[in-house]
Amino acid sequence: GDRMWHFAVSVFLVELYGNSLLLTAVYGLVVAGSVLLLGAIIGDWVDKNSRLKVAQTSLVVQNASVILCGIILMIVFLFKTQLLTLYHGWLLTVCYILVITIANIANLASTATAITIQRDWIVVVAGEDRSKLADMNATIRRIDQLTNILAPMAVGQIMTFGSPMIGCGFISGWNLMSMCVEYLLLWKVYQKTPSLALKSAKVEESELKQLNVKKENDMKPAEGVQLIVEKDVTGFEPQQEKEVGCGARIAEPFITFRDGWVAYYNQPVFLAGMGLAFLYMTVLGFDCITTGYAYTQGLSGSVLSLLMGASAVTGIMGTVAFTWLRRKCGLIRTGLISGVAQLACLVLCAISVFMPGSPLDLTVSPFADISARLFESEPLPTIASPEDKPEMVFATGMPSLLNGSTIPANSDPEMSPEPVPLISVSLLFAGVIAARVGLWSFDLTVTQLLQENVVESERGIINGVQNSMNYLLDLLHFIMVILAPNPEAFGLLVLISVSFVAMGHIMYFRFAQKSLGKQLFVCCTPDPKTVSDSSPPGNTSTV
Repeated sequence: GDRMWHFAVSVFLVELYGNSLLLTAVYGLVVAGSVLLLGAIIGDWVDKNSRLKVAQTSLVVQNASVILCGIILMIVFLFKTQLLTLYHGWLLTVCYILVITIANIANLASTATAITIQRDWIVVVAGEDRSKLADMNATIRRIDQLTNILAPMAVGQIMTFGSPMIGCGFISGWNLMSMCVEYLLLWKVYQKTPSLALKSAKVEESELKQLNVKKENDMKPAEGVQLIVEKDVTGFEPQQEKEVGCGARIAEPFITFRDGWVAYYNQPVFLAGMGLAFLYMTVLGFDCITTGYAYTQGLSGSVLSLLMGASAVTGIMGTVAFTWLRRKCGLIRTGLISGVAQLACLVLCAISVFMPGSPLDLTVSPFADISARLFESEPLPTIASPEDKPEMVFATGMPSLLNGSTIPANSDPEMSPEPVPLISVSLLFAGVIAARVGLWSFDLTVTQLLQENVVESERGIINGVQNSMNYLLDLLHFIMVILAPNPEAFGLLVLISVSFVAMGHIMYFRFAQKSLGKQLFVCCTPDPKTVSDSSPPGNTSTV
């Protein structure tokens, strides 16, 4: 249900606003900004409350928000004409604001659910068996990849053969049923895992600062040692709140935000987390930007759907490679090998920029399109009338596309157009698809490093800040595209993306070097499947 909603909400907003991307862009900006600002606060809330309460609350809020959004969208689709006439269209604008606001709340609740289930519950369920933890992480990622394929297909078929209103009703009904099923499953897992009821108390701020100062000495990761645990593990009891003034309550979220980022910086796996975040600063993925570029190069929708399916398959291959490499070479070395594999595949993307068919033109300013629109007041492109020529001239000067061909605006219509060479775009997508193996293996590596090396009382806030970092770099990549939107500049965006991915893996290499030292390149030293029983229960050493 969550995946269906993430895919459908953008389509619904485009449909509502007359095939314009304005509402979709506003929604994306609101979502990214909210997680960026509230990620640490959400994580802190996860840490301060019992596991069952957090999971149930976030699940109910997420699904209830989606259901409410679906109902509002159905009303808008049914009565859009009437809403346009009421109060000069302001009532319709209020509906747009409500949809975006409630959808943002659903996304924040989804973030809380992901933190508590995928970063906390799974660690407790796996116990001290790191191999079991790795297998569970990989299984969750495979399920995630499959739902990324099946959910858009289901919603797309319903909207194609039905209508957007039917799609809204289907998603609302599906989320209502899935909420009940998920709620029941969470309760069963909680009942079968008594350790989920035990949660380490939140350490005081002074203790937290002392703990973070020791990152170079006491918290240095080393493979083959016990998972990090805490001594003070008791049944979770909410602490009695002290009487605080109004000013302190207002300042508390800002203090939590600051302390969360400081704690994240002082983590022993800080460089590994930053390396993962830098991978979000890229146009080399199957998002709307790369898909739009593919359309300008003459690829059809059916070809793109096949390419997306192939990327999901290679993503699943990456989860299999992760489990195998971790057993053979250890967790930290798996991240290093995955990074090398991803960069080797992305070399194809860098080469594609200079191959035949690439629209890269260094004589055209990357900001030509945006400066023309903002400062020269050029009119927006308009669709030609039937009696005019079938071409549409764009402000960027790019030729229009017709069945995968380029036709200059002033060309003779009787002349047969030359097809666009597909060498460049083929290399680009070959590199993107192949790099998924290393990407998802690296993502799972950093995920498990965060699970194993962050103390239990800080798991929520640290993973919340990690989500904020991911959204920050993702937001920067959208800003980069907004500043240079013309296809001639896409090659530069590809090179910048490869550079950021390389910088991310350099950060991870530095982390691995600090963690393993001279043992970094000594492979075939797998982690033990289970922790030795002779290890003292209060050991706070890390993996």
